[in-house]
Amino acid sequence: MMSNTLLRLLTGMALACAASGAALASNNKAMDADIHSIELQWEHIKFDEVGSPNQLGHIDTLAKFAASLTAKYPGRVEPLIWEGIVTSEEAGMAGTMSALGYAKRARAMLEQAYAKDPAALDAGAPTSLGVLYSRVPGWPIGFGDNDRARQLLVQAVSLAPNGMDANYFYADFLMNQHEYAAAYKILKHAFALPPQKDRPLWDKNRRAVIRELMAKAQTASAQAN
Repeated sequence: MMSNTLLRLLTGMALACAASGAALASNNKAMDADIHSIELQWEHIKFDEVGSPNQLGHIDTLAKFAASLTAKYPGRVEPLIWEGIVTSEEAGMAGTMSALGYAKRARAMLEQAYAKDPAALDAGAPTSLGVLYSRVPGWPIGFGDNDRARQLLVQAVSLAPNGMDANYFYADFLMNQHEYAAAYKILKHAFALPPQKDRPLWDKNRRAVIRELMAKAQTASAQAN
């Protein structure tokens, strides 16, 4: 049971740096370029290296790079969010015995980012935390908490109503709570959002899973009625 639950993290961390280039732009162009580099490396490792024996090693290298950016830009929340996201991805790719440790480390980073600025990067911190709280096992194994997950994901959508990841992960949570009609409505909104032209690989894959989940939500909602 623990293994299956932890492995669900594999689907979890495409997270909230789904912000467009305009939304991402800050007053530090060098940092923006570094963050965009993480985004592109992350999506290549996640989507293009599925099944590769090098995937975990590459995500570990990216986690070290993300940590170096957190140190390089002290006080900035953006690299801290991405360090948490990449560490969460390690939880999904690592073995079961290591996954919870990575998840706890990611939670600590994201809680710190959340305290600084919950709206940053299209509500990256509350979205990412919401996914962790919804997918990690609950007590006594882990820190999972559906009530906390819902609170965070609702807040994320409120802060980033046009954030594709905030909407997708809230809808995914609602699907797991058997709230199919509400999930479908949110997914439909997410799918209609403009494409992220600066991140075509991420955009293509995110839209694919949204489309798939919409079909499941529609079918489940019809069966429930």
